[in-house]
Amino acid sequence: MREKIIHKSAEMFINLGFKSVTMDDIANEMGISKKTIYQHFANKTVLVQETVMFVYHTISSGIEEIRKHEKNPIDEIYEIKQFLMRNLNEEKSSPQYQLEKYYPKIFHDVKEKQMCVMDDCVHCNLSRGINQGLFRDDINIDFISKIYFNCMMLLKDKSTFPLENFSMKMLMNNYLEYHLRGICTTKGLDYLNNYLQINQNNN
Repeated sequence: MREKIIHKSAEMFINLGFKSVTMDDIANEMGISKKTIYQHFANKTVLVQETVMFVYHTISSGIEEIRKHEKNPIDEIYEIKQFLMRNLNEEKSSPQYQLEKYYPKIFHDVKEKQMCVMDDCVHCNLSRGINQGLFRDDINIDFISKIYFNCMMLLKDKSTFPLENFSMKMLMNNYLEYHLRGICTTKGLDYLNNYLQINQNNN
């Protein structure tokens, strides 16, 4: 039951927001009593923390699985993007904003963990891209890795990019193309342009 509660909570928090969803909402959605939830979680903060860590581990494991295949670095970037879009529904709510505002400690703890995962991921991606002649060999990998992560976090800031004006799919596609065009060699740009032309309706 504990795992079922976490799974349902993750779905509801991502779709509706961490503040918006109450313990009553989760109980009603699952067809159980609120008392049952409290048998497993002392309060909502504990439930939020465990749910956030569950989502973090799910996303991290998925990214690691993609990385294992060591695909073309440009393909890898877009495959990770598609994986994130499938698992993090950013279209219906502002879960990151609510988490940061109402559960700041949980937000900052998971942000640090995310940063470590993404830093390693981007470092490896950039290094492989350079070795394959797709990315310029004069780029500063440490700088770009930090910029990449923080820009990704900014895309989820609804005060900067309100949902009514910017869909997450559009933001991600525009940012990834912006990122890649800044670091690609002529060979990389040729590959990127071909990729975008073939996958224009899928990304």
